[in-house]
Amino acid sequence: MASPREEKHASGERRWRGSRIWTEQMQGRLVNLNRGGGDRKRRNRRRSLGRNDTAEKPWAGSDRKGEGGEMGIRFLLLVNKQGQTRLAQYYEHLSLDERRALEGEIVRKCLARTDQQCSFVEHRNYKVVYRRYASLFFLVGVDNDENELAILEFIHLLVETMDRHFGNVCELDIMFHLEKVHFMLEEMVMNGCIVETSKQNILAPIQLMEKTS
Repeated sequence: MASPREEKHASGERRWRGSRIWTEQMQGRLVNLNRGGGDRKRRNRRRSLGRNDTAEKPWAGSDRKGEGGEMGIRFLLLVNKQGQTRLAQYYEHLSLDERRALEGEIVRKCLARTDQQCSFVEHRNYKVVYRRYASLFFLVGVDNDENELAILEFIHLLVETMDRHFGNVCELDIMFHLEKVHFMLEEMVMNGCIVETSKQNILAPIQLMEKTS
């Protein structure tokens, strides 16, 4: 049986629940709850719309060229007219056997072409752009959708950069300073993409290294 104190407290609570203030407070809470539910629904709707927009845009993912690991330049070879490889730089993984086979096929195909033929040749899934300077052939393997004229300009830029550093570069300069040519290529190309075209910026790290050595 409830004590007189508990009965008094219960009757006071019943009077409070029946009052106008309590009713208004409870209605306000319900309104806030409804608003919160509406906000959550709107946020969920915006999220779903955002997902649909992203799915409909083909460039929104990582498949966009240059963002998903795709490369333009696959490899670069420097070969003399006897077919001997003086420098090889690869921007995709190939085993040693695959590299030897690829170099042999490409070198034979390019060296057998005449001066009247164009400087582009397709081989396997590559497009090979080549250019001859004196006794050296510069061969660059690129994707099929790459700009051939831009690659020819890249080859010429590499030769001009070596000329500036070595002074009228020749085959012996490349053979005895192979690491410097690799440094130049590392400054010019990153992950198969051309990132630097200034001869001064390309040679700056090499000149700094020579001063400190």
